[in-house]
Amino acid sequence: MNTPHSVRATTMSPPRPVRTRLACAVRAILARRRPLLPPMAGVMLAMSCAAQAQQDLPKQDNLGSSQSDFGGVGLMQTPTARFAPLGNAAFTYSRASPYRRYNFSFQPTSWMEAGFRYTEIENRSYGAVARDRNYLDRGFDIKLKLSDESRYWPALAVGARDIGGTGLFSAEYLVASKRWYDFDFTLGMGWGYLGNSGDFSSPFGWASDRFDNRPGRESTSAGDFNLDQLFRGDVALFGGIEYQTPWDPLVLQLEYEGNDYQNEPNPNSSLPNNNQPRDSRVNIGARYHVNDNLALNVGYQRGNTLMAGVTLSANLGGLAQIKFDPEPVPLEDEPPVTHTEDWSEVRRQLAANAGIKVYRVVEQGNTLLVEGEPTTYRSMPEAEGRANRILHNAAGRDITTFRYRWYSEGVAIREDVQPRQAFVDAVASEDANIDYRHSIYSLAATGRPAKGEVLDEPSYPRFNYDIGPGLQQNVGGPDGYLYQVTANLAASYRTDRNGWFSGLVAYNLFDNYDRAEYSTSSRLPRVRSDIDRYVQESDFSVRNLQYTRTAQLGDDWYAMAYGGLLETMYSGAGGELMYRPFNTPLAFGMDLNWVKQRDFDGGFGTRDYDVWTGHITGYWETGFEDVLAKLSVGRYLAGDVGATLDLSRQFASGVRLGAWATRTDAGDDYGEGSFDKGIYVTIPLDAFFVKSSRNQVGLAWQPLIRDGGARLGRAYSLYDLTSERWMGNYWNQTPDALKP
Repeated sequence: MNTPHSVRATTMSPPRPVRTRLACAVRAILARRRPLLPPMAGVMLAMSCAAQAQQDLPKQDNLGSSQSDFGGVGLMQTPTARFAPLGNAAFTYSRASPYRRYNFSFQPTSWMEAGFRYTEIENRSYGAVARDRNYLDRGFDIKLKLSDESRYWPALAVGARDIGGTGLFSAEYLVASKRWYDFDFTLGMGWGYLGNSGDFSSPFGWASDRFDNRPGRESTSAGDFNLDQLFRGDVALFGGIEYQTPWDPLVLQLEYEGNDYQNEPNPNSSLPNNNQPRDSRVNIGARYHVNDNLALNVGYQRGNTLMAGVTLSANLGGLAQIKFDPEPVPLEDEPPVTHTEDWSEVRRQLAANAGIKVYRVVEQGNTLLVEGEPTTYRSMPEAEGRANRILHNAAGRDITTFRYRWYSEGVAIREDVQPRQAFVDAVASEDANIDYRHSIYSLAATGRPAKGEVLDEPSYPRFNYDIGPGLQQNVGGPDGYLYQVTANLAASYRTDRNGWFSGLVAYNLFDNYDRAEYSTSSRLPRVRSDIDRYVQESDFSVRNLQYTRTAQLGDDWYAMAYGGLLETMYSGAGGELMYRPFNTPLAFGMDLNWVKQRDFDGGFGTRDYDVWTGHITGYWETGFEDVLAKLSVGRYLAGDVGATLDLSRQFASGVRLGAWATRTDAGDDYGEGSFDKGIYVTIPLDAFFVKSSRNQVGLAWQPLIRDGGARLGRAYSLYDLTSERWMGNYWNQTPDALKP
């Protein structure tokens, strides 16, 4: 038996103000002039503008918020024990010859900072691999908070740089930071790249002789975690001071670093180390905060080298935009004695004002049931509150309850129950808000047809289409940043509630995949690494053309089958089965697909390669830091068998930030690196626009296009389609139902 869920009142935070819109306009101009900025930087431009409101910033204290040359909160070359606000994301570019660094850092939790970086070495090249292009090294960083600052004790943190990849700049550190009025002091100990000055031997030598010496990298193979180096070898001190000047935007920096630049890495083993002259361990710098999202920094490092950089940042957790949605329909003082006779007008209002695509309206005694799909508002309570007003004005006085049975692509997800009088009282008086919020409840929806008198059942809308731009990109490999910009036409045609044809055709506007020369050393079938041929052999391509059908097999069981041109590179057929109990943190799914590789021209022809691929996947809403964990085990496109672990966090803003890693049994056949990995961010579109929307855009970073661990790019996922089975933030969003 389902019982009501209790809810608690919450306080909504006001939107975050900004100092000015001038910087946003400047950034928009720069984005148009530099269309080939790294894709994450372009997203940061948009997010930083979206985060701005229309008020001036109060006086800000910028101490401890700086991004270092390596990315992550720090001074210049060295980290601090400070952390960015929860949900913060930053793109940083810095140049101090011979290095150009492109950094992306994230604050997924209050106690962990993570980031990845590309370091372009200007005086070293890939050589035969990619002509004479500058060598581009990839690295992954992490920093963990050990303790917060108190009145008498500093903040403490531990971290590691370049722990995954070639390890050319690998380093570990322990660091402390303490604030004193307008000064922020930092002192730390560094190993590896941060400890090359070797001020003293390892403090862990007493525990084991292995800590006295730091092993070198056996190869420059990307993809391994260099765990055998952690906290080993000699140690150097580093630290510095940040001073918040009386002029609020300006922060001055003084830094003492632990690197002597006499062990600079060289990616080409046939050449000597790339050592640089160093005249001083003291660096000086200044950082100017244009506003809360844009900072410029300059410095003088090594006693002989100028440094310059720029940081774009935005808080993913607080990303929002002022909305100009239609006002909710006013409540009539007295509801009608009997039902309205014009239910088509009610349906129109439900679509236009509440964002509900109505399947049916059914009267069940004193309950009015609306079956439909949400189309506009990410907050389900907001959609229901708007619908409550419309139904109250249309339903006879004998109706005491409004019930919403939510569907997704034809399958029932859940039912939300809204007592009519409790809602009316809450709209009239804030004193009744708590009683209203405790009166609503939700339960699992079944696929069985609702009994009762059908008041309205429109014919199902069959055809829709959308035109927009598309971006395909790869960043960080020997070929540099590769991109393709397309004009896309997407369309769908529904045969009935549970079945539909969908397709996407793309026309190539411009690309630079003619630069692609890097050829993977993998001995696996080329299931992904021929991407450049799919881009270049035809300007017009059919990216997707398939028929999909869903079904609800039981109260907690869902199924989906599909066939056709499933993605850019593969056609075939497959299916998915999912067990997802209502509002529980665990779900399980299985997909199985037979696919055949498509011709490079993007048409309907196929090549000789075909494979069976599929996975068993477990989903777990951990309840820890709002993290969703997904583990998939199965067979990949190249026939290799392995597992993918995906960890992601969704913030209150709707932004989801995640990372994944795949390891398979390909072994030496895998090619460069021993496993595949990537980072992604999914952003709701209404964070950028003044109209509410349930649509979202995703951006993924994957360092190399590999054949190992490659998965089929399925157009639909049952876990995503049934997302409303998990109540998530529903109870915290219930005040949205009462928005005036």
